[in-house]
Amino acid sequence: MTYAGAGAVFLAFILAMAAVALFARIAARLPQDAPNERSLHIRPVPRAGGFAIWIGFLPAALWFPPSFPGGIAGWLPPWLLLLAVSAIDDARGVGVSYRLFTHAAAATWCAAWLIGEVPVSGNVYAAVFSLALLIAWACNLYNFMDGSDGLAATMTLIGFAAYGVAAMRAGERAVPYLALAAATLPFLVVNRPRATMFLGDSGAVPLGFLAAAFGAAGTLSGQWPAWFPVLVFLPFIADATVTLARRTVRFERIVLPHRDHYYQRLHRLGAGHVGTLSVYATLMTASAGTALGCLAFAPGWGPVALMLACVVCFILFAAIDYHWRRKPTAPR
Repeated sequence: MTYAGAGAVFLAFILAMAAVALFARIAARLPQDAPNERSLHIRPVPRAGGFAIWIGFLPAALWFPPSFPGGIAGWLPPWLLLLAVSAIDDARGVGVSYRLFTHAAAATWCAAWLIGEVPVSGNVYAAVFSLALLIAWACNLYNFMDGSDGLAATMTLIGFAAYGVAAMRAGERAVPYLALAAATLPFLVVNRPRATMFLGDSGAVPLGFLAAAFGAAGTLSGQWPAWFPVLVFLPFIADATVTLARRTVRFERIVLPHRDHYYQRLHRLGAGHVGTLSVYATLMTASAGTALGCLAFAPGWGPVALMLACVVCFILFAAIDYHWRRKPTAPR
């Protein structure tokens, strides 16, 4: 990385830190996350942390654009659309159907752009649809997983730092990934247990989009194999996906707020914010570290590592389910 690149990463950290300090001073005037049936907190908390991250990240990403096929137009316009609609949702609420339409539109734009720039074999429309579905799901799952202090911020820090290391190894620009990780650090200080600031939808939804869009772009452009971004973000992917599948099988209304994610159950079983963050941060570090290790030393073992990591996640989920059934008096 050049001195200018390092400077951009440092600038992202400084700008985000200044934004966090400013938002902390005007916290009472910011949109508040009031406790509801999905919440694990008991008092209103300002949800502006996402904007602190973006204030740090965006200048670095424009100064040193990521190696995105087709350039910045493939990810920035849909990201801005998601940011705008999510900010409105934080401030006064947006209907579920409108939110989902926005997610689908942004994901389709990005997927069509990527497939158009990096042609794939087979049916192009099927490829665009499949990739758009994955990106839209990432937008939502990141939002679903942003429900316990420090959880999404830690995943962002670890996940995008791993992207940055992998990009440097491939000789690609690592600055935007590392800048996003650096901009998350000041927010994590106020989001760790007990959190005094939340990401908000304006943070979580665009973060999920970037995790999937940058991951897919890296795969299609040859920076890393397809298993790499999945293994890096596996703790979030596994929890959200298994929870959705379980609720679907039980014919539950999946659009309604709930507290049935495994991290939420772990918290409600007595782990609290600190214990839940400790368990998931360990999973995140191990998963991302394994992904980087395989990428550097044994790429062929990547799919095997991904399957083994899935097994570890499922064992954890089974243990949480076991204790959940044995403790019917867990707070609900």
